[in-house]
Amino acid sequence: MSEKIVISPTSRQEGHAELVMDVDDEGIVTKGRYFSITPVRGLEKIVTGKVPETAPVIVQRICGVCPIPHTLASVEAIDDSLGIEIPKAARQLRELTLAAHTVNSHAIHHFLIAADFVPENLMATAINSVSEIRKTVQYVVDMVAGEGIHPSDVRIGGMASNISELARKRLYSRTKALIPKVDAHIDLIVGLVADKDLPAGLGVTNAPTLATHHTYGDRTKFDLERFTEIMPETWYDDPEVGKRACSTIPLYDGRSVEVGPRARAAVFGGYSGEGVVAQHVARAIEMKTNMSKIVAILGELDTSAPVMADYDVTGTNKLGIGAIEGPRGMDVHMAQIADGKTQFYSCLVPTTWNIPTMGPATEGFHHDFGPHVIRAYDPCLSCATHVIVVDDDDRSVLKNEMVRI
Repeated sequence: MSEKIVISPTSRQEGHAELVMDVDDEGIVTKGRYFSITPVRGLEKIVTGKVPETAPVIVQRICGVCPIPHTLASVEAIDDSLGIEIPKAARQLRELTLAAHTVNSHAIHHFLIAADFVPENLMATAINSVSEIRKTVQYVVDMVAGEGIHPSDVRIGGMASNISELARKRLYSRTKALIPKVDAHIDLIVGLVADKDLPAGLGVTNAPTLATHHTYGDRTKFDLERFTEIMPETWYDDPEVGKRACSTIPLYDGRSVEVGPRARAAVFGGYSGEGVVAQHVARAIEMKTNMSKIVAILGELDTSAPVMADYDVTGTNKLGIGAIEGPRGMDVHMAQIADGKTQFYSCLVPTTWNIPTMGPATEGFHHDFGPHVIRAYDPCLSCATHVIVVDDDDRSVLKNEMVRI
C-alpha cells in the first residue's frame, strides 16, 4: 500500500521547504515533490519606479546567503539595459568578488553536510578548515567589494574604486597561502563522501543541465526566448502541494533543468558524474577552481586602472539581462530602464530552477535518502519565493499579482 512521507521543513538549508514523497511497501520513493513554503520575496515591486541605483542595494537583501550574486546580477542587468561596457579592471574586481564568495558559500555547505559525512574524530578538523577558509575569502570580499555580506562598492558602470597596490599584494599572498589548506580540506570532504558508500545512482535525474559560464556568468548564453514560467498548480499533480507551493516553476525548452556546480562542470568541463556524489565532488572541484582564479586575478590586476564607465542613466527601455553563476547556479536578473527610472525588474534565482528537479531526484531509492538528495543541491529558498500568503488559516496565496513574466 502506498504511503506518503512528509518532511516539513527540510533541514540544514536556508529558508523553508517541504519534501513530500509517495513510497511503496518497501519504502522506495515512487513520486517526489519538493516545494518552497517560504513567502514572500516581492523586492522587484519595491525597486520598480525608482532610480536604477536603488535596485542593486535593495535586491542584494533578497538573501543573506547569496548577496554577492544578486548584487552582480543586478548591476549586470542594468549595465545591459543602459548599454554600458565596464572597464577591464572593474570586470576583474567583480569576478574576484564572486570567486571569493563562491569559495565561502561552498565551505558553508560543507558545514551544513558535516553531520551526514564527517565522523566525530574528524569533526573538529573539518569545521576548523571551514572557518579558516571562510575567514580569508570573506576578507577578500570585504576588501574588494566594500563589505563581506552586502557589498557596497559594486556599482552600475563598474566598481566604486580600485583596490590599492598594498591591498592587492596582501590579498595575493594571503590567498595563495590558503590554497594548500583548501586542497587538504577538499581531499578530506571528497574522501568522506566516498566513504559514505551511498547507493549508486542516488539522485540521478534526466533533467538537462543549464549554465552560462564556468565561474562568472555570460548573459549571451541565456536565451530568454527558450524560457517559460508556469504556476505551481500546473506543475504538481497533488492539488494540495500546488496550492501551498510558494514559487513558480521555470522551464527551459519546456523542461525543468539542473543548475549549479555539477551543471557548470558538465557544460564547460565535460564532467560526466551524476547524482548526489557527483554534486559534492563538482562543488569541491569548484572551490579549487575559484581559489586559482582569485590568485590569478590578484596577480595581474592593474590597481592604477579605471574601474568606472561613463554612462547616461536615462535609458532606452531595453530589457537588460544579468546572468551570474552563483554558488547554487545561474542567477538571472532582468531590468528595464527608461526616463531615468526602473520600469520593470524581475529575478530568476538559482534554487527556483532546481526546485522542480530536486523532488524527482529522490525517486527510486528509500525515502531515508531523500534529505541527502535535497542537501546535495544546497537549496536556498528565500530567494526563490514569488507569492504571498493571504489567509493563514487555509494557507491560500496570492500568486498572479506577484509574477511579472
